[in-house]
Amino acid sequence: MQSISLDANATTRPLPEVVEAVSRAMRESWANPSSVHRSGGEAKRVVELARESVAKLVGCQERELVWTSGGTEGANLAIRGTLEHLARATPNRRVLVTTAFEHSAVRELAQRMEKDGYEVVWLPADRNAHGTPDLESLEELLDDRSDEIALVSLMWANNETGAITDVARAGALCRERGVRFHTDATQWVGKMHTDFAALQIDLASFAAHKFHGPKGVGALYVRRTIRVEPQCIGGPQERDRRGGTENVPAIAGFGVAAALAQEWLATDGATRGAILRDSFETTVCHATNAVPHAHTTPRLWNTSNLGFARLEAEAILMLLSERGVDASAGAACSSGSLDPSPVLLAMGVAPEIAHGSIRFSLSRETTKAEIEEATSRVIAAVARLRASSSTAIS
Repeated sequence: MQSISLDANATTRPLPEVVEAVSRAMRESWANPSSVHRSGGEAKRVVELARESVAKLVGCQERELVWTSGGTEGANLAIRGTLEHLARATPNRRVLVTTAFEHSAVRELAQRMEKDGYEVVWLPADRNAHGTPDLESLEELLDDRSDEIALVSLMWANNETGAITDVARAGALCRERGVRFHTDATQWVGKMHTDFAALQIDLASFAAHKFHGPKGVGALYVRRTIRVEPQCIGGPQERDRRGGTENVPAIAGFGVAAALAQEWLATDGATRGAILRDSFETTVCHATNAVPHAHTTPRLWNTSNLGFARLEAEAILMLLSERGVDASAGAACSSGSLDPSPVLLAMGVAPEIAHGSIRFSLSRETTKAEIEEATSRVIAAVARLRASSSTAIS
């Protein structure tokens, strides 16, 4: 049975050009890029060419990019690095503003910062745009407490529902009041047009493997004039912002993935992907009475989160896996949990629906034939589980 991946928000298959770039760098550019000899200089050139490519993809200056190990480290450097830096410079700024439906890299870090003595303000969800923060509440909070707030951190596109936050407005609200703004752009970059320079964003974290690059490498955009306290100590790399020898092969692959993403974004790929996603979602919901989450608000073209009432997500995923369909119950890093998604619960989704909610996410490589086949397999799997459930109850 052909395997069909509808779990692109967890990760994507590295493109052949990316694999070749990583392999070539491992063969030819294995020297330490901090070394002053010719081989080190060649490795440094590979790193800087990749930085140039990624900067073009996201619309920023090359010097504003810090290499990281991925989205989680980038978010940690942005948030903890800001709070620790401002704790020294302006001790009265000890408030972090975020939401309960962030990725765990932000949500759980915020919970940790609370234990460390910082105050965290959890913004409510927008009642008219489920899965995004209420920016009216943010504006009121900024008006009242801007001199206490160190950072506002809001994800650009939700990893579980695809719901898109108006980061242009959020950034403008923060900039007007002299408050730093960070966005977790991990699900956005490489899938949608990005221009950090055109937006009032101070910090943005993202990762290569979400758009057909290698795992284990990401970047943090740090707007010039912004300072963060480094979290990896022990070297002068990345302008003293992130110590440690650069992962040259992964960075090389990141650069190629960025260039290919930029080419793809110039096509109608996102529009075609949205058509496939909508076809899948409409057919499955009609056949199974599934509840689509965040479908009334702007979403990423590739994401569909469906709730199957009175079914368990784990059972659905196991049966889908047997039938060759890969999907997730929320974030991939929490797939071992039997608890309903905290993101969906924070959005106000009823527990009996959240328990049976599955995230399906497409990649640039997903085909119409795969969607049609996956649709049939999902409908059949849900029907089988409901039949089994009815038999057990009777």
